[in-house]
Amino acid sequence: MKNLWKLIIIVILAAAVIAVITLKNNQKTAEPLTVADVNSEHVVADANQLAVAQKLPKLIDLGADKCIPCKMMKPILDELTLEYKGKLDVIFYDVWKNESYAKKYNIEIIPTQIFFDPNEKELFRHQGFFSKDEILAKWKELGFDLR
Repeated sequence: MKNLWKLIIIVILAAAVIAVITLKNNQKTAEPLTVADVNSEHVVADANQLAVAQKLPKLIDLGADKCIPCKMMKPILDELTLEYKGKLDVIFYDVWKNESYAKKYNIEIIPTQIFFDPNEKELFRHQGFFSKDEILAKWKELGFDLR
């Protein structure tokens, strides 16, 4: 009889553990994306597909997480991502973690910002730190008033 109770308790505990794990997994998939998620390379691929479908102008910043000017660009890119959602696609590639992006875009210096029209045609390229105001002014100069 004692063994039967032990077995019942083990089954109940196992069921509780499985229920908790299932609930946690469901919560993870239901959480909204954060700016950090948007800048991750996995989500960036989805953002690329979405931008092509929506035909948005695109700003690609190629840099590295450990580069000082690149770190200075991060809050600017985060702001642009949030403020111009649906108007501008902002993408960051870490060329130290994935050198193929440096080769693909012929990067010589980081950070490098590349401005693309909605049809993926390169319009402008800048090397080094680029302020938010300068970025927005360049978009306006290129014929894209994002405000």
